[in-house]
Amino acid sequence: MEQVFSYIISLGASVMMPILFTIIGVCIGLKFGRSLKSGLYVGVGFVGLGIVTALLTNNFGDPLSEISNLYHLQLKVFDMGWPAAAAVAYNTAVGALIIPICLGVNFLLLITKCTRTVNIDLWNYWHFAFIGAVAYFVMDQSLAWGYFAAIVCYIITLCMADMTANKFQTYYPEWEGISIPQPFCQSFVPFALVVGKALDKIPGFDRLNIDAEGLKKKFGVLGEPLVLGVIVGMLIGVLAQLDVKKVLFLGVTMGAVMELIPRITSLFIEGLKPIAEKTQEVVKRKFNGKKVYIGMSPAVVIGHPTTLVVSLLLIPVALGLAVILPGNQFLPLASLAGMFYLFPLVLPFTKGNVVKTFIIGLVALAIGLYFVTDMAPAFTQAAHAVFEQTADKAADIPSGFEGGALDFASSLLGWCIYKCVNNLQYVGAGVMTIITIAMVVINRRRIVREDKANKEQNNQ
Repeated sequence: MEQVFSYIISLGASVMMPILFTIIGVCIGLKFGRSLKSGLYVGVGFVGLGIVTALLTNNFGDPLSEISNLYHLQLKVFDMGWPAAAAVAYNTAVGALIIPICLGVNFLLLITKCTRTVNIDLWNYWHFAFIGAVAYFVMDQSLAWGYFAAIVCYIITLCMADMTANKFQTYYPEWEGISIPQPFCQSFVPFALVVGKALDKIPGFDRLNIDAEGLKKKFGVLGEPLVLGVIVGMLIGVLAQLDVKKVLFLGVTMGAVMELIPRITSLFIEGLKPIAEKTQEVVKRKFNGKKVYIGMSPAVVIGHPTTLVVSLLLIPVALGLAVILPGNQFLPLASLAGMFYLFPLVLPFTKGNVVKTFIIGLVALAIGLYFVTDMAPAFTQAAHAVFEQTADKAADIPSGFEGGALDFASSLLGWCIYKCVNNLQYVGAGVMTIITIAMVVINRRRIVREDKANKEQNNQ
């Protein structure tokens, strides 16, 4: 069983997801040809995102490292990027069986009306496997602790996906019936709520309500994500003291990333739209109008203009924060390509306000750097163990450094679970259990109440 799921995981998202969506499409009544085409569009979308990510990491890795050397930014936590985190997650005893175990938990919660979300974003199950793997190693390779941490993370994420689904679908109306059960994205919802409310209390702040379209009107061509990308790319080249040719190349490359991401995410829309619409049709017919959400990757919405603009502005800011924040030891380099994933669930709360979104992202990122620094010893221990067993180069940490990654290691949810396991142990397990049960109970009551109201409305 472990070998079967390890093989499925090794296919990667670009192969795994088309197969999955083709099967889902056929099962819900779409013709095979249309299901296959939808699945392939999703696969092409993941390939496209991989190419864009490679554009960033391959072309900006050396200039950013050069900036680090030029300005003596000697921080001891080496940025391994999401490939290392995924390698640590899936190449452990916890990760090998994370998909069937979490799917079983999802089915149980679904039939007991404790969730509406069916999480089919299988590739991103590595986030749950990651926190499980970290718990596994810090607790002397205890499978019980590893799976406990992963399952707690999974259940909390499902509940949060349900609770944020209405806001998500309202802000992204083309994604009716979709929720986002990815713990990295859900971890920024508390920041959106707390920091957003604090900003609203500042007199006159509401006058700074500028969305991406407003930015274009205010600054003209300089407000375009494409042009902003060129400017930031060239700025990085100048700071790295590169020649004019390379500075211009970096500018055009960053501009290309800003322009390509929305076009790539349109492939997800084209691929997933028929399946999402058919699913909703089946649900209404078979379940008497009861809601069921399809849990999808946040990749489907990272092409939003506000996400692009704010992510772009935060890339140089993240480097500055890493240097000036006292006690931080993590310099984000390889992880900067994951900056776009901070905002899919922040935008529904800020309504696309660029200024508010930027401030929320700034606060979350600053705190996230400390999370990565704090988790670095555990990440390093897990990565070393995986490298010794598998020789996977993604998990090979350079000598003299500890390892870290912005992706999920910087998330509030992942860090809280890690601290409960590593510092509080059984007391922490009790706290996590209480919080998880409370969220499930609250979510179930809300679902039952909504179903009852919908049934009464339909009877009228």
